[in-house]
Amino acid sequence: MSMVIGYTSAYTSPADFSLRRDFKIGENEMSWVGGLLPLGAVLGGLLGGPSIENIGRKSTLLLSDVFFLVALAVNYFARDYYYLYISRALVGVGVGFASLTFPVYLGETIQPEVRGTLGLLPTTLGNIGILLCFLLGNLLEWRELAGIAMLLTIPFLVIFVWIIPETPRYYVSKDKLEQCRQSLEWLRGKKQDITKEFDELVRSQKEQALKNEGIKDLFTKANMRPLLICLSLMFFQQFSGINAVIFYTTTIFRGSGSTLPPLLCTTIVGVVNMLSTFIANALIDRLGRKILLYISSGSMAVCLGSLGLYYYVKDIMKLDVTQFGFVPLASLIVFALGFSLGFGPIPWLMMGEILPAKIRGPAASLATAFNWTSTFVITKTFPIMIATLGFCVTFWFYGVMVVLAGIFTVIFVPETRGRSLEDIEKLLSGQKTRRMSSVANLKPLPSTF
Repeated sequence: MSMVIGYTSAYTSPADFSLRRDFKIGENEMSWVGGLLPLGAVLGGLLGGPSIENIGRKSTLLLSDVFFLVALAVNYFARDYYYLYISRALVGVGVGFASLTFPVYLGETIQPEVRGTLGLLPTTLGNIGILLCFLLGNLLEWRELAGIAMLLTIPFLVIFVWIIPETPRYYVSKDKLEQCRQSLEWLRGKKQDITKEFDELVRSQKEQALKNEGIKDLFTKANMRPLLICLSLMFFQQFSGINAVIFYTTTIFRGSGSTLPPLLCTTIVGVVNMLSTFIANALIDRLGRKILLYISSGSMAVCLGSLGLYYYVKDIMKLDVTQFGFVPLASLIVFALGFSLGFGPIPWLMMGEILPAKIRGPAASLATAFNWTSTFVITKTFPIMIATLGFCVTFWFYGVMVVLAGIFTVIFVPETRGRSLEDIEKLLSGQKTRRMSSVANLKPLPSTF
């Protein structure tokens, strides 16, 4: 499903020309086609928290896939741009559900030693979806692109219904202890002794039940620190300008004066975006979350500064930049690489790690809604900022944001590598913990995300 999320998020970039041509869409209508996805995701995020607590993580993921299937069918059979509005809003609701639920599902099913590596699977597959959409965009137009997206939703429905279990933590929260044990056996393998992990889950649930926390306790002193860290990471993720780049990649290259075809440049960025997540997968449980966030913010700051300088020379100083036509492509390649190493996947990963178990549903719902609200702001304001401030000031603004993101990481973000969810919760509440040193013996998850 993460492949579908990536594919549908990138859809407006390669489909831009054919959508404008066939539906006679202007700038305002096109901005809503792009902007309704994050707006719908805000609603999906708000509904997702109660959903994962009441019907479960697995059922919520299935529900999101149904939203994708219906939305893409509307897109495929669109007769005017109002169909596109409905489709993008429904896709957004599905994205909101899925982007909230995946980090929680993976955080609750994967052992600490490999949680970073396997927790990045959704991001990796999402970037593969972006690349697939960019590649097909060189050959196909809007309707065919939507049809392929519909086909991508079907395998997830089949596999997830019949193979993937609900999380043990959800079962134990509903006092379904036998189902909890069965889920653990599936995840760890029948030959593994799950007694210790099962007992720890039951004990942790009893402790959480005694606290009797709920939505009203989101903003208590004990919960504010992890919640604010999570919200801040989501803010900096989006105000790096990444979704402006993904949604408007082709537009950026058209305005750059580069001698390379815009669709080719877009595809190259998609390739780098995908490959960089494999690098992150290899490093995250070796270097840890914070080191990758430092690398991410530093590389993005340099690239955004360079892009701003290029457009300043081109648009403000009115100098010939033909010999420097490689700068936009090179800058966006390194920008995509830096983002996918750190501030792309890690805020979502840490959302599933640092939020206390008792408020995880409503807190994750708030964080997801906040993330997609920020995405909506960025996607709607990017064309306006370009028109009023120019490319140079816009990219410099995003550059300042990623510098602030790096400073925030140094001061406030905890390292969670190798810690259990219970230990992370204790760490953020000021209690002493120790890192786990045992080697995980985890049954590999099928690549269905």
